[in-house]
Amino acid sequence: MTHPLRIAVLSAWHVHAEEYGRAAIDHPDTELVAVWDDDTGRGRELAGRLGVPFEADLDTLLAREDLDGVTNTTATTDHDEILGRVIAAGKHVFTEKLLSPTVEGCDALTSAAEAAGVQITVSLPRLSHGYTRALREVLDSGRLGRLTYSRVRLAHNGSTADWLPERFYDPAEAVGGAFSDLAAHPVYLTQLILGEEAATVRASYTDMTGRGVEDNASVTIITPDGAIGVIETGFVTPASPFSIEMQGTEGALLFDDAEQRMRLGTADGWEDLPVPADAPAPFDQWVEAIRTGVRTEENLSRARALTALTVAANAAATA
Repeated sequence: MTHPLRIAVLSAWHVHAEEYGRAAIDHPDTELVAVWDDDTGRGRELAGRLGVPFEADLDTLLAREDLDGVTNTTATTDHDEILGRVIAAGKHVFTEKLLSPTVEGCDALTSAAEAAGVQITVSLPRLSHGYTRALREVLDSGRLGRLTYSRVRLAHNGSTADWLPERFYDPAEAVGGAFSDLAAHPVYLTQLILGEEAATVRASYTDMTGRGVEDNASVTIITPDGAIGVIETGFVTPASPFSIEMQGTEGALLFDDAEQRMRLGTADGWEDLPVPADAPAPFDQWVEAIRTGVRTEENLSRARALTALTVAANAAATA
C-alpha cells in the first residue's frame, strides 16, 4: 500500500475511543475516515469531535473498499462478535484490551486473522514505555538473581471522582470492574517480570462505591518457581503513583512513576538507572505490521496471557 491507511473508529463505548481516533489522525501513514457506534447519539458526538462522518450501519462501513482497518473500542463482551465481523471483511484491527473475554476467543480471533491476512494488535502501551525497556535490560542481565517477588500497582479515582462512565460498572458489558480494565497493565507487566505461568491465583475484590463490580482489587499469584507477584489496582485512589518493585536473591529494582526514577539495589549499594525513551507505541507497531505483513507476535502472545490471568483472577474472586 502506498496510500495512507484509512481507519474507522468502532464505538465510543470505551474512554480511549477518542485517543485512538486521534492516533489515526496524527500518524503520518494513516487517516481517520469514519466513526461507527451502535449508540447513534454517542457515535455522532465522537464523530463530531474527531471531524469525520458518522456511519450508523456497521456492514455498510465494513463493505467500503477504501477502508483498511479499524480501532476497536466497543464493549469488552462485544469483541468476539464485532472483531469476527471485521476480520471476515478483511479489515485490520487495533483493539482496546481485552482482546477477548476468553482465551478461546483470543485463539479464534488470531487464527481467523492469520487466515485472512489481517493484522491484529492490542493496546498494551506500557510494554513500550522507557521504564519497561530498562526493566527488560535488568532482567536480561541477571543482576537480580533468582526472582522472588514483584509488585505492580496502578490505580486512579475514576469511581470516587465519578469520571468513569456508568457502563464501566456493567459486568454484562465490561466483564467486571477495575481488574478487568485498569489492572490489565499491571498484569502484563507482572507476566513480563515473572513469566506467564501461575501455579496459584488468589484475588481480593471490594466494591467501595456500591456500583456492583470491584473498584478496589489485589491479586496475588505464585509462580511454579515459588516467586510471588502482587497486582494492585482500583478506581478509588486519588493519589497513588504507578509503581513497580522487583526483588531477587541478589538485588532489587524500584520504579516510581511520579519521580520517573528507577533504582537498582545490589550488594554494591543503590544506583539510579537511566530511563530510556519509549519504543514505538502499539498503534505504531500495528501500522508497521500492516505495511510489512509481519505480525506483532509478542503483543498477541501477551494479550492472550492477559486474558488468561484476568479470567483466573475473576474466578478466584468469586470462589
